[in-house]
Amino acid sequence: MSRKAILVTGGAGYIGSHVVRQLGEAGERLVVLDNLSTGFAEAVLYGELVVGDSGDRELVSRLLSEHDIDTVMHFAAHLVVPESVEKPLKYYGNNTCNTRNLLECCAEAGVKHFIFSSTAATYGIPEGGIATEETPTAPINPYGTSKLMSEWMLRDLSAVTDLKHVILRYFNVAGSDPEGRTGQRTPNATLLIKVACETAVGKRDSISIFGTDYPTKDGTGVRDYIHVEDLARAHLDALTYLRQGGESTLVNCGYGHGYSVREVLDAVQRVNGKALNIVEQPRRAGDPPQLIAGAEKIRKLFGWKPQYDDLEFIVKTSLDWERQQLSDTT
Repeated sequence: MSRKAILVTGGAGYIGSHVVRQLGEAGERLVVLDNLSTGFAEAVLYGELVVGDSGDRELVSRLLSEHDIDTVMHFAAHLVVPESVEKPLKYYGNNTCNTRNLLECCAEAGVKHFIFSSTAATYGIPEGGIATEETPTAPINPYGTSKLMSEWMLRDLSAVTDLKHVILRYFNVAGSDPEGRTGQRTPNATLLIKVACETAVGKRDSISIFGTDYPTKDGTGVRDYIHVEDLARAHLDALTYLRQGGESTLVNCGYGHGYSVREVLDAVQRVNGKALNIVEQPRRAGDPPQLIAGAEKIRKLFGWKPQYDDLEFIVKTSLDWERQQLSDTT
């Protein structure tokens, strides 16, 4: 195990906090950098929390030096696709420019390993609805483009320095820690399972299906849903891979199969034992009929073995978290 520390940017957010918890449980020494604009201090269960921006070069340089950091895991980003269309410069500023500043600090400090939180949105609408790591990138919104630009910067920096990196392209992340220690707290969330579970516990009046006429098995969009605990584990596996001398690489994070919107809502209704108020609406611009990960590479390269590839279990942990949040506020 490395005696040096790991800097986790955005570690107070949904995915970052699960990774921080798993790293802490593994005995790693952690520094978490988060501006708490969308994260929550109470979600950081291990390490030292520093409130600040990942694009603050002076702050980042000081943290890298003072804490003897040789690995950076970079989660800090804006994530809402429709907002990225409305406010593109916000996304290029936070997701791309801040990443550029962070990478400059890493290069100056001699950071060895960089693990980057990216997205399947870099693929856009892949032909056939399945994206492998060799699928051409063609993002259709500023969010996906901002992440792809960061990937390029990381690739080019690694080519001329000793920095080794892993880029993880996430598909649809859902669920919460089965023990209820961490979960998704994002207000006004847009992810389907989160919204459906909020509807199930009464936080929302209804849930919408956007598009019922897609060329899929039931007319609704199909997505690859990955439990956040399995996704977090992929980051620890990526770290092990780099520490063992692995070369820079890029991998998809998904299960390799998908569920339709109707199948997800049916699962929520089954697990919750009550019907949802479902509203059917027209398609949203830019939504692909199907988006599933070609996910063999991560299994072969890292030995990654998902534990929670079960839709009802994903839903159950999401529902449990929403009920816990309700009880905490009453």
